[in-house]
Amino acid sequence: MVMDAHVRDLRYFLAVVEAASFTAAAERLYVSQPALSKQVRALEKSLGQTLLCRDNRGICLTPAGAVFLPHAREVVARWDEAQNALARQANSVVVGLQTSPGRNLLPRIRAQLPEQIELELRQVSWADASCGLADRSTEAAFCWLPLPEPSAYRWVTLARERRMVALAEKHPLAGQESVTFAEIAGEPMLALPASAGPLRDHFLAVEQRGGVPPVISGVVADVETTYEAVADGQGVVLLAEGNAPVLARACVRIVPVVDLPPSELVLVWRADTESTAVRRLVQACVNAGLGLPE
Repeated sequence: MVMDAHVRDLRYFLAVVEAASFTAAAERLYVSQPALSKQVRALEKSLGQTLLCRDNRGICLTPAGAVFLPHAREVVARWDEAQNALARQANSVVVGLQTSPGRNLLPRIRAQLPEQIELELRQVSWADASCGLADRSTEAAFCWLPLPEPSAYRWVTLARERRMVALAEKHPLAGQESVTFAEIAGEPMLALPASAGPLRDHFLAVEQRGGVPPVISGVVADVETTYEAVADGQGVVLLAEGNAPVLARACVRIVPVVDLPPSELVLVWRADTESTAVRRLVQACVNAGLGLPE
């Protein structure tokens, strides 16, 4: 007898498929890899089918997994729609994020929120420049400027941070205390997916290139892929200073780029939102001493 699957288990299965890695999916979901593997195995057992297999290229779908995948996506999508509809009527805010916001932001914001307001954090792919706002799967988000279609959104700036470059530790510039953009402009660059739009251009420093296109050596959509590519010497990548700790590990060095304009981390929401909870979240940011002046 097939038992009903939890939406959580479907979401775990989809995360592994999208990341093609249990390790990367576990990081995205903020769960341990053993716990994730256990839940996926439980889903397969309840279905009586093996959905995933490992080969030399990593994680792949079995024939049963390929059949199951679109149905799992539809169920999760429908569930998200139902949750979002209810959230708009309740004192909760679905908040998108693409890396951990860090910077002690969440504790400071939560300390200023009314007790009845809850934040539901939702990890969103780097390929989505709106961090879930465009398709309304999130109600607010921690994002980097620039945003696509900025007139559709409102935001408060939470931090302005200098841009850094991540390099393999064997790179000739890895030992320097700082670099100029001219020193790295010709380097092979790792880029966000094309769907990231203006944010992809920002972290390629397109405006500072004088019309000379960057040399793109690869596309990265998550932290682990970026780290592995940089450590392997496939290219260098620009990032905001506050995100440096996620890549500053063995084999990778982070160096400030002294002459690039800073990156801006914002809390952003849709201009047409009618959510009282979102407005209270924005006010909590201001009360926490965030919301930098323009």
